[in-house]
Amino acid sequence: MPTQAGSFCIYLAGQWSRLTIPAESIDQNDAIECLDVALLEQRVIRAIFGIDDVRTDARIDFVGGIRGTTELEKRVDSGEWACAVSMFPTSIAQLMAVSDADEVMPPKSTWFEPKLRSGLVTHLLE
Repeated sequence: MPTQAGSFCIYLAGQWSRLTIPAESIDQNDAIECLDVALLEQRVIRAIFGIDDVRTDARIDFVGGIRGTTELEKRVDSGEWACAVSMFPTSIAQLMAVSDADEVMPPKSTWFEPKLRSGLVTHLLE
């Protein structure tokens, strides 16, 4: 699976292949544009597959990271999907850089494990 940022693994026809985006082509000064999810969306999903809105296009789906590549392979091998992509995880530093830039993370870029528990304790601020 992907071993570094800017690297994606694509499962197609029963085998995994790696796609690596040249580091010199990535704008590291833009907190959003250097995220793997943004690179994948702009340079593969939009450019190759013609999917302009990953939130609403029926041709794209998402599998949470905890389910792993086995789930991706299962969906492709069953014929439900044509291909699947495994991505290097978004780092906390990247998340903080986006927050510090007062930006919003792209769709499906904030899947973190373990999930924080919520609703156990409430403290009202006045």
